Amino acid sequence: MDAPAPVNDAREAQKTLIETLTGLGTALVDPSTPDRNAVEQQLSDLLQRTRAVALLPALNAVIVPGRVPDAARIEFMSQLAMLPMRRDGVRATLEFVFSVHPSNSGQSSEAAQPQKEGAQITPEALKMATRLLASPAQRVTAENWFHVIAPQLLELLDGRDGLDLAKVAAYVIGFGILGRRSFGAPAMPGWVNFAEPMLRSIDPTTSQGRSTIADDEVVDLRKNAAAVLVSDGDVAQGLRRLQTLIISHPNPGLTRRLLSAVVLPLWALSSWTNATKRCEEDYCLPARNLLKIYLKISTNPDKAMPIVRDLLFEGRRDAGKSPQWEYQLKDATGSSICIVSAPDTPPHPAEVLQTRWNEIGPKSDALIDLLASISTDDEDISSVFLDLFSRWLVSRKPKHKPAPGIVLIKEEDGDDTKMDVESNPLADVLEGSILQKMMEKFPEKLAGKPDHIFELVEGLLRQVDSDSLAEDETLPVCLSLLNLVVTSPGFRRARADAKAVQSIERSLEKIGQASGSDAVDENAKTAKNLLLFLKYRDELEDPDAQGSGAPTATSKQQVEDRKTYSLAMSYIMQADSPPPVRSEGIALLQGLIQTNSSVLDISSMLVLMSSLLDENEDYVNLRVIKIFSLIANRHPKSTTKELLDHYVDAAETKSVDTRLRFGEALLQVVQRLGATFAGETAQQVGETLLETAGRRGHRAKTEAKQAREARMQEMKNKRKPADDAGDDDPMDLDEALLSEEEKQKNEILGRIVEGWGSKRGSEDVRIRASALSILGTGIEVNIGGLGATLASGAVDLSLYILTMETELEKGILRRAAIILILSFVRALHEAREANRRLGFGLTQQSQDDILRILRYVAGTDEDGLVKQHAIDVIESLENWQMTSLMPRDSENSATGPFGGLAKLAGLSINPANIGTSVRSPSASETINGRPRIEEIE
Repeated sequence: MDAPAPVNDAREAQKTLIETLTGLGTALVDPSTPDRNAVEQQLSDLLQRTRAVALLPALNAVIVPGRVPDAARIEFMSQLAMLPMRRDGVRATLEFVFSVHPSNSGQSSEAAQPQKEGAQITPEALKMATRLLASPAQRVTAENWFHVIAPQLLELLDGRDGLDLAKVAAYVIGFGILGRRSFGAPAMPGWVNFAEPMLRSIDPTTSQGRSTIADDEVVDLRKNAAAVLVSDGDVAQGLRRLQTLIISHPNPGLTRRLLSAVVLPLWALSSWTNATKRCEEDYCLPARNLLKIYLKISTNPDKAMPIVRDLLFEGRRDAGKSPQWEYQLKDATGSSICIVSAPDTPPHPAEVLQTRWNEIGPKSDALIDLLASISTDDEDISSVFLDLFSRWLVSRKPKHKPAPGIVLIKEEDGDDTKMDVESNPLADVLEGSILQKMMEKFPEKLAGKPDHIFELVEGLLRQVDSDSLAEDETLPVCLSLLNLVVTSPGFRRARADAKAVQSIERSLEKIGQASGSDAVDENAKTAKNLLLFLKYRDELEDPDAQGSGAPTATSKQQVEDRKTYSLAMSYIMQADSPPPVRSEGIALLQGLIQTNSSVLDISSMLVLMSSLLDENEDYVNLRVIKIFSLIANRHPKSTTKELLDHYVDAAETKSVDTRLRFGEALLQVVQRLGATFAGETAQQVGETLLETAGRRGHRAKTEAKQAREARMQEMKNKRKPADDAGDDDPMDLDEALLSEEEKQKNEILGRIVEGWGSKRGSEDVRIRASALSILGTGIEVNIGGLGATLASGAVDLSLYILTMETELEKGILRRAAIILILSFVRALHEAREANRRLGFGLTQQSQDDILRILRYVAGTDEDGLVKQHAIDVIESLENWQMTSLMPRDSENSATGPFGGLAKLAGLSINPANIGTSVRSPSASETINGRPRIEEIE
């Protein structure tokens, strides 16, 4: 029984620290203290030598109001706010918040037992910890604050302390700091201390910060040797940190801001030629993942063109920027990549072509594979091809001017590119290589923009000179492109521009009449075949289709919607799709739903959303629930049926948390439907919820599972020796530091949470309470839509729960039952105020029964929240009874100084006459000419 000794020592040390801090703080502000400077020095020494992990709970206990004077309390609060700046202060702050946050109370049935693996990280606790770390203390500037805590958070981001803390650090950095304009914008303190160190390790020119060379690293500074600017370890670390930050939590906006500046460096690393296995794992794969994420969520249509134009990128050689750098293998093993300084003068293109000829093929293949992996839309491939083909044409035919109305090359800002008339051999080879590979691998996708290609080819063929056909290198390519367009399934001659078609036919006829060398004859033969095919293209279709008239043309909006839908589905369904990309895909679907696009299949959409809601990803779940609400606007019956099937879980395959998520979605759908929550939809929802909230539900599989767990626990207890009973479960340090009152409270909470689980196969208490809450919302939203039977059944069930299910663990169920009764009363009141006739209501006897039960609950229930709810509902019901005694007069309800109060039932008194002259009584109000006086109860 010696095991608890260290725990007891730690508890005594903690109590001693709290008492010492209390005494020093009190003495510091006490005017009678003889030497306050000595006390201040003693307190400062104590705070400095005490570790943050021990100081946090102590200061948290000391700042309780009344323990120390207010002046000392303010000082201790300031010290507490400064603790994250201590060594390991960030981690200590995170762990302390997670352990004491109220959302951690009763997370599982083992809540009352010591936690061996730390506190559970709940979303509420994570948000509180983020606010603490992302808000600089008052005594320091934002620059100093983030400069100190940044290394700690970035170290947690590395994942050496666990994946959970890495995700926490990613959330704090991504949402709390870089996600705020005041801290996360470029040149702001958050960006400088968090984003720039990661980006600088990949591209040193992204900031003017210091080099990241390790202090103990030996740098070769011999003549003609390049200086190492960023070590190989820092490059790999920067890639890992950036990848963890981006994929841990979906934030597409932050992703675009971070990666847009390092697209070319990521391409250079991801396509490294002849990379070893270690180099592929440490550098190429993370860079490739980041590049795919950026290209997928980028909204720029020419997002891949910078890579195409700089295929052999290996470093920055920008004029006026410093330093000039390039990637280089660290040693002969080729397992790591570092960043070294480069000569200020870039090599000549001819020299690059000579020295790096062998890299062109593998780089082109890597680019084609990258485009294939990110492009689910044919138009993306076609856009890249058209842009590249236009550049190639300008370089091959500089003496020709482009056809009127055709812009061959356009920069991202919309200005026409000014091409040098001198041919660049490196650019010619790179562009030709990529064009050739794209035409070989994507022949069907290049027709994704048939109108644009058709227009481009028409202008080029119009410039063909019949006297120089043998020297024209672009003619075979133009004929190939024309063949791709006219043979594509979607092309129709009747839909194309008639003038363009006639121009192309004239050009083809001219080319077909030429003769000479073998190349000219081959081009002439191809031109003749294309001319015949173009003339009779529409007649080659199915005769039945021709007889029935031309097929209906798909609108441009439908085409765009199909492309958007395909892109969204690829983002969501791909197994390796990171959270930012999946979130972007759901956002695309939400846009299609809001515009009521005809390309959506509602049944498959509901199934997809249900599968996403099954996953425990909070940020995705919020978007999914929003989509359920949008679909319910037009398809309420299908949406509610899908949600009810998963909420009820008849097959018993889902966890309680998953079912509650579907319950939350169902609640928002009911609220969204509003007055349209009626008919068959309301009946189906009401009956299912009423059945789920009752006690008759039986779950056989759950009962069998509970029996197995009980038998296993019993066998485990029997095997445990009696003399070792005290050593197998030592008290946790945090548990030992709790007072007796806190221990009793935790024990009660543990019993309550344990009682929530279904016993003997009955329905889980949390699910029953959830069903009552949703049903109450439905009653308040549209009580007339549910009808008298379901509404009265819900009230009867609530009264039954209040009288029969009085166990301590059923408190949340009784709260939901009382709220349902309140919702019923509110619904009756609102219907009466709106002059809606429901055809049913509460009789006097029913009102008396409800009040009697609620008064009993308010006086005897052990749950304080249940008692308070009961008191509030009693007051509301009594007020409603008073208003029900005032019949509404359609003529006077909206007029007069007394609003809707026209008269009192049973009394011949008109409040409107108060303060005015008294009218003479009518004949019916007098007896033998005298006023009649009635006595009423």
